[in-house]
Amino acid sequence: MHRIVKVNRKGPGRPSQRAHDSSFPKPSPSSTASRPRGSPRSRARPPPMPKQRLLIKGGRVVNDDQSVEADVYVEEGVVQEVGPNLNPKPPSGLTVLDATNKLVIPGGIDTHTHLQFPFMGTTTKDDFYTGTKAAVAGGTTMIIDFAIPQKGCSLIEAFDKWKGWADPKVCCDYALHVAVTWWSDKVKEEMKSLVQDKGVNSFKMFMAYKDLYMLSDEELYAALSYCKELGTIAQVHAENGELISQNAKKLLAMGITGPEGHALSHSEDVEAEATHRAIAIANTVNCPLFVVHVMSKSSARMITNARNEGKVVYGEPIAAGLGTDGTNYWNEDWAHAAAHVMSPPLSSDPSTPDFLMNLLANDDLSVVGTDNCTFDTCQKALGKDDFTKIPNGLNGVEDRMSVVWEKGVYSGKMDENRFVAVTSTNAAKIFNLYPKKGRIAVGSDADIVIWDPEATRTISAKTHHQANNFNVFEGMVCHGVPVATISRGKVVYHDGVFNVTAGQGKYVSRPPFPPYVYERVKQREEVCQPIPVKREPYAGVVSATPSAPR
Repeated sequence: MHRIVKVNRKGPGRPSQRAHDSSFPKPSPSSTASRPRGSPRSRARPPPMPKQRLLIKGGRVVNDDQSVEADVYVEEGVVQEVGPNLNPKPPSGLTVLDATNKLVIPGGIDTHTHLQFPFMGTTTKDDFYTGTKAAVAGGTTMIIDFAIPQKGCSLIEAFDKWKGWADPKVCCDYALHVAVTWWSDKVKEEMKSLVQDKGVNSFKMFMAYKDLYMLSDEELYAALSYCKELGTIAQVHAENGELISQNAKKLLAMGITGPEGHALSHSEDVEAEATHRAIAIANTVNCPLFVVHVMSKSSARMITNARNEGKVVYGEPIAAGLGTDGTNYWNEDWAHAAAHVMSPPLSSDPSTPDFLMNLLANDDLSVVGTDNCTFDTCQKALGKDDFTKIPNGLNGVEDRMSVVWEKGVYSGKMDENRFVAVTSTNAAKIFNLYPKKGRIAVGSDADIVIWDPEATRTISAKTHHQANNFNVFEGMVCHGVPVATISRGKVVYHDGVFNVTAGQGKYVSRPPFPPYVYERVKQREEVCQPIPVKREPYAGVVSATPSAPR
């Protein structure tokens, strides 16, 4: 069993309670007035805070490229040493975690969450506190959420609003993607400011949600062109919004009002068509493309084919798409069916999760997010008579890591190193967080999970830590359990016990031009430009007037 051994936490140099406690009275001016200027007492400072020191002993350190038996020593939230038989001195004030027979892996990075999101007439159940608290329980130590302005509204104001919601609540580190929901010169100026001043290096464009967030092809072309100029990652929600709108009208007219109507109106074709179109536009302007929540075989094949052709495209399946399927939309219990409503919908082909996991294991798809966007049964009931009014979204932030281990590693489709790649390292590389995040190495942030590959747990809404009353993975038995989660060197979760404080997480700035992505983009820019054909000028007769139509 894992244990935390606290060795002499009250070691030398530990400040007294009085040094911390503002309730103690401060000396009056008269008590110090007689001291000579420059005397030793007048220059006295409080004793220094003890360094936060942590040693993880006896585990197997797993990165995306190798696994080694090693200890990990952490000081002040940063990895200082990785190697066998570490014995840092002095022992006082050192916290020791026993990881014997366990894996020591980089903390998970969830590339796609919607916490505290006002959407479709309501707000998600999980805010930035409950959402990130659940995340660390599942082995995720960083999330990237989305700031989404309404059409015509400021991107910077949306960013500031989301950051204002997150900063006082987050229990782990976070960053923000920003959505581009309309296009103008002002949007361009604000995108540039977000990159230069706010640490944003990714922008999301919607091809769905007609009249709410959707961009036209002309706007999408302009947005992707500018993303490339700024050195950012262009993300797309790839569905044909016009076809969805027409399909929904037709189905409602036929009397189909339940959750199955959502799946039928968002057919696999509308996702595949939009994915192909987004890839074509991005490739035309040489912009790296990140397709969020890849849900269907057809869309995944589009991404696979593009990558095989050398295009700079990344696909993000989500935990729900790997762990369950869209047959749930035909469940006779309306609440059960509605709980699974999201866009794009879960595939109604029950073989799709296995198909997507195969592609993820073989590097055709790149990272696993969650699109965590939770609404309870009462909120979903806003669409009880019209499936187009069911708030879109479901859970995943707590269960992502275990679902991927169960369906990927335990099933024999991927090894432990690929697991680390798709749950952490690839995201860190794509979004320019690496190697501070996504790796256990000297100088990396101490975002670390002690993972027990032999332990099991059964997922249930009765025991999860999210605020929602439903879990789409209900009853799934998962091999692979996070025993301890460490965020910036602090043990925030251990054997079911939390040690978190709202606001302890930090906003992480991400610089543009991530090398993992843009080295290829720059090379393509240099060698893949069209070249005019050298020929003699035409010297023949030119028609004086156009011919009249017959």
